Amino acid sequence: MTSPVGAEHLAFADRLADAAAAISRRYFRQRLAVDDKADASPVTIADREAEAAMRTLIESQYPKHGILGEEHGAVRAGADLVWVLDPIDGTKSFISGVPLFGTLIALVHEGRPVLGVIDQPVSRERWRGLEGQASTFNGAAATVRACDALAKATLFAGATEQYVGEDAAALARLKAAVKLTRHNGDCYAYGLLALGFVDCVAEASLKPYDYCALVPIVEGAGGVITDWQGRPLGLHSDGHVLAAGDPRLHALAQATLAGRKPAR
Repeated sequence: MTSPVGAEHLAFADRLADAAAAISRRYFRQRLAVDDKADASPVTIADREAEAAMRTLIESQYPKHGILGEEHGAVRAGADLVWVLDPIDGTKSFISGVPLFGTLIALVHEGRPVLGVIDQPVSRERWRGLEGQASTFNGAAATVRACDALAKATLFAGATEQYVGEDAAALARLKAAVKLTRHNGDCYAYGLLALGFVDCVAEASLKPYDYCALVPIVEGAGGVITDWQGRPLGLHSDGHVLAAGDPRLHALAQATLAGRKPAR
């Protein structure tokens, strides 16, 4: 399947990231009202305004494209090309004054993520990925590191409340097998994986706007990113995400999550 997405769309994604960054920087470490959404997750005026600014640009440049955003919902969801937006991934960090949040921008072709941007507006760090091309970090190549054993690996996991029932038991197995575990990195953890500072990320209960942008970036840096069963991620995945810089480590982590003895 050939994607119609190319350099023009990646340049436009940079424009979206710039627009969102200007808004989130203006509100960062300001005294903001914080509202609770129906799922009890927090949201601020910064989330809403940043997404609205990106949507306005998309409607002007690509009026036939679909849009799926965390804060303002979906339009033209059945289009072949759909922009998937998370204006502030890591709102809990944002409202706590911690600069580990990021803006996520993806372009999905027929349900498959083919373009992704992670933008950290405070530190001005930007990861860019485009299917079939090498990923970049602030214009330089982004490359994962080799890690062939869980006992050598640094794992990032989401907030503990993501994992309930069997998911919690599965994560406990993985945490017991790795060298070091950290929590609550949100999208930034995947950026660090693409730079070779993190070996594995395992999360559950994610939405498409949480993970679609990550796929082209991790893959373009030489890593592997799937659901916990090893299936490709897309708009209709179940919210479980497993990423690893080394394909060997991905296979070991997948087996451990499933409760299987990893193959030697």
